[in-house]
Amino acid sequence: MLARTERVGGREAGVSVRYAIYLAPPADSALWAFGSAIIGYDAGTGADLDPPDLCGFDAATWHDLTAEPRRYGFHGTLKAPFRLAEGVSEDDLLSAAANLAQGHHAFELSSLDVQGLGSFIAIVPGRPVPALMDLAADAVVHLDHLRAPLSPEEVARRRPDSLSHRQRELLGLYGYPYVLDEFRFHMTLTGPLPPDVQPHALNALCDAYAASAAPLPVEVADIAVYRQDASGGRFRILHRAPLRRV
Repeated sequence: MLARTERVGGREAGVSVRYAIYLAPPADSALWAFGSAIIGYDAGTGADLDPPDLCGFDAATWHDLTAEPRRYGFHGTLKAPFRLAEGVSEDDLLSAAANLAQGHHAFELSSLDVQGLGSFIAIVPGRPVPALMDLAADAVVHLDHLRAPLSPEEVARRRPDSLSHRQRELLGLYGYPYVLDEFRFHMTLTGPLPPDVQPHALNALCDAYAASAAPLPVEVADIAVYRQDASGGRFRILHRAPLRRV
């Protein structure tokens, strides 16, 4: 866990700071070890990791293909990255995250598969997980008062013209288009892949995943607050807020 510093309104010494509410598998789980190794970065320790041995890919090529997920750290999104609203401090966010977490019971993730999603590859649940859907919806809605409005540049980066009417509506309401009824939980393993590369990457990742212990069920016992200290920098786990035990 990182040392806590007081930040108000997402700013410290003129540097933009962003936060995100993510699901991060337990640090001692095979799933965390697998995902972190694939992207080459441990968001808990901040350490770079040796590239995986994947059939058909050398280390330099794989490093390039995982540049985007490496910036965010291995995770499944609950509430997408945001800046803090004016007058909101980091402690306010951590307190709100703790309250949110205590409103939900710990649960299990199982039947996870490696799949292609659009142009990238991710780990996704093989069947609906109602407890996960409820947790994500509450994170989006009940923490939104802490979020600063999107800037025009941030809105433009979401390419609203390419979104559906409902997705544009959600972007305006919650700063992200893929939430609530548009939400699909996934843990990203690659950045966008060229069409001729994706089938080979998918096969290599499926083989590596099957050969690991990562497909075993994993308990979701907390939600993680990630922090990005500067634009373009890497996100790192700031705090884990425990879910309620049965």
